[in-house]
Amino acid sequence: MTFTRHLKSCPLSAIRSFILRKKPNIRNMSGMAGGLRPASIVALHRSLAPAFEKFCQANSGPLPLLGRSEPGKWTLPALGAVSDTRMDRPQFRKYEFGACTGSLTSLEEYLEQLKDMVTFFLGCSFSLEGALEKVGLLGRDPAGHGHVGAYKTTVPCATIAGFCCPLVVTMRPIPKDKLEGLVQASCSMMGEQGQPIHIGDPEMLGIRDLSKPDYGHAVVCEPGEVPVFWPSPLTSLEAVSSYKTPLAFTSAPGCTVMTHLEDLKGPEAPASCLTPEGIPEVVPISQDPLHYSIASASAVQKIRELETIIGIDPGNRGVGHLLCKDELLRASLSLSHARSVLITTGFPTHFNHEPPEETDGPPGAIALAAFLQALEKGVSLIVDQRAWSLFQKLVEEAVERGVLKTQLPVLTYQGGSAGAARALLCDDRDPKSPRFDHLVAIERTGRAADGNYYNARKMNIKHLVDPIDDLFLAAQKIPGISSTGVSTWGGCALACALYILNSCEVHGRYLRKATGPPRAAGAQNWTEALPSVSKEEKTLGILVQHKVRSGVSGNVGMEVDGLPFHGTHAQMIQKLLDVTMVHM
Repeated sequence: MTFTRHLKSCPLSAIRSFILRKKPNIRNMSGMAGGLRPASIVALHRSLAPAFEKFCQANSGPLPLLGRSEPGKWTLPALGAVSDTRMDRPQFRKYEFGACTGSLTSLEEYLEQLKDMVTFFLGCSFSLEGALEKVGLLGRDPAGHGHVGAYKTTVPCATIAGFCCPLVVTMRPIPKDKLEGLVQASCSMMGEQGQPIHIGDPEMLGIRDLSKPDYGHAVVCEPGEVPVFWPSPLTSLEAVSSYKTPLAFTSAPGCTVMTHLEDLKGPEAPASCLTPEGIPEVVPISQDPLHYSIASASAVQKIRELETIIGIDPGNRGVGHLLCKDELLRASLSLSHARSVLITTGFPTHFNHEPPEETDGPPGAIALAAFLQALEKGVSLIVDQRAWSLFQKLVEEAVERGVLKTQLPVLTYQGGSAGAARALLCDDRDPKSPRFDHLVAIERTGRAADGNYYNARKMNIKHLVDPIDDLFLAAQKIPGISSTGVSTWGGCALACALYILNSCEVHGRYLRKATGPPRAAGAQNWTEALPSVSKEEKTLGILVQHKVRSGVSGNVGMEVDGLPFHGTHAQMIQKLLDVTMVHM
């Protein structure tokens, strides 16, 4: 019989009595009787209380605030009737000017200082054990039976009034076939706090070695298991350290107090965050690096509908086989996590005309770039040096006409040395410091096996094309950079899929926790940035003004690949929008 199950059957008075004895720290508190919840504490000078409360509210993932005391009322709520609680377990840490200067079993000698302090009570992730049990996974104790290891990440918490620190996470290794069940169980039992913040490669969080946690003891990830990360309240220790206040106290790692929510001035226990429209699905994005994401089942279904639409071949060109099932879903999830995106387009198929570009491609590139801007992601365009002036004008006029929010950097790449591609993609050519997370090619020519580039008429157009595909080949060897190739409708579909994902509360919460502070842009801004028939018409109109031709017919006019804009093309864009906006 485990210690936790024994406590489930104990009356509240017996639990209180047990805690007062100098026994080993209580760690696993899932399913506790009597309405008790484990909490970690932070005690700060009363003058810092408003700022720290706002800091917790802005970073509710790692710092779920259960409540706070009034200034000077130092007490452990569940044991409030016992006068000498502060002289027994749990243990505490003392911080002076940001440095931990001691681990304490009692705060008795600091009673005078505590009169001017406020105590914050933060929820703990220990109830995750209940979700693990629900899907048939027993919690795996780390070596030495200490508390599960926690790691500092490179993900920044939202900064509030001087509280500035990285996110701290815990890791549990989960078998692949249990991932989705565990995510659903943890969200159901623990609400928003039960949702992990990252599933997959720890280096994507800046964690270089899982065997060396910053707190606690490591748990080994066995073959067939995936590392899953949850936000940790130990983030509060980093926050206290960052502020460098003259004196503060926290719970020691692995130690908790037992609280009654009715004793606190704070919210009730988290309710399930699952709704019929919000049941989370776990979707694999990539294998190298290993990366999964989360979205609601309804959002996943909508994106699959978008994929069906862009698989339509109204020109009967026999390209349907190029569509790969669920690639739109994986690409949009990857882009949703990206911070900086590089887009390329331009297919100089009309080599006897000036400019030789076709109208297929640039509209989709501009549509996707516009939505990425609305999501506040870095986005750049890279084109053939020969076509730089044309695309620079396209971008400038798209801004003037309200298609793009702001100017896009327009880059070029001519290749050259073996390391030229890496030099463009990475700071100081360092593959651990990529400038871009995702590369997107929209209707862009690629190199054939003989080293040449061909149009649909099998004419060699190598003399018009720069080796931008080198960047995509180089990116395959740089962890952290993904790539996607789509049609112009695919560019619009990616923008629509990103709108669906970022409007989906399940994915939105997951994304905010995994990538740092919330974005300022709201859903209204995203709606305005969606592709539309009028925006596509404006972009195509700019291309026509610059004598860019239809790829199939060679006409200078409002058509794409021989299809009239005000017929087939506009209808396809509208179909994508209809799927995107229904029930949103």
